[in-house]
Amino acid sequence: MSEEDSVEVRLDTIDRAILGELERDGRLTNNDLASRVGIPASTCHKRVRALVASGVIHGFHADIDPARLGLKLEALISIRLHAHARGNLRRFQAYLEQLPATRHVYFVAGDRDFLLHVAVADAVALRELVSDTLSLREEVAATNTSLIFDHAPRRR
Repeated sequence: MSEEDSVEVRLDTIDRAILGELERDGRLTNNDLASRVGIPASTCHKRVRALVASGVIHGFHADIDPARLGLKLEALISIRLHAHARGNLRRFQAYLEQLPATRHVYFVAGDRDFLLHVAVADAVALRELVSDTLSLREEVAATNTSLIFDHAPRRR
């Protein structure tokens, strides 16, 4: 994280209201968003652009259900790297990010280095990912896999 990334942005109640509405429904039109937070559409547009420019809003995306795509098994894989491989954390993270099964990559503190959220078709695909892909990497010292039975989306 760069120094610029760590600068805290000060938000007023309007900015916080905009963020709350967008978290609930990122597909709101600018006019609907402005109406919900009680400001003119032109002001709303400027504020959203400023929130994006400042890095408060990283982007807009669709929340896709992997099961509907045939990816019915989700798991969290914790990964510990060998001590000698820790100098290449960013490169290993980039590797994890490009894996087709990857949904999220977390660089974490503790006895593991990464937590990888994946979605795959079935247990065979998960086994192949862990044993034939991740575990064969020379940087990887250990993995631990936890199946996700269910999860609740964040509600506001």
